[in-house]
Amino acid sequence: MNQISNKSRIVLILLSLFFGQLGIDRFYSGRYILGLIKLFTFGGLGIWWIIDFILAIFGAQKDDQGLLI
Repeated sequence: MNQISNKSRIVLILLSLFFGQLGIDRFYSGRYILGLIKLFTFGGLGIWWIIDFILAIFGAQKDDQGLLI
């Protein structure tokens, strides 16, 4: 069974919605390298941003320890 992270899913959704193209949602989840890549590619030209936003809504995004947020 998957364990749940102590990070807030609501905060992740809001960060992904408003600052997802800058990678701030990845920085929040503790994945700094992916956050930098997302920042420099402007959210994977929008595609990566949309996918991350959908993952955040459905609770499928993981933090740096592999726990679901």
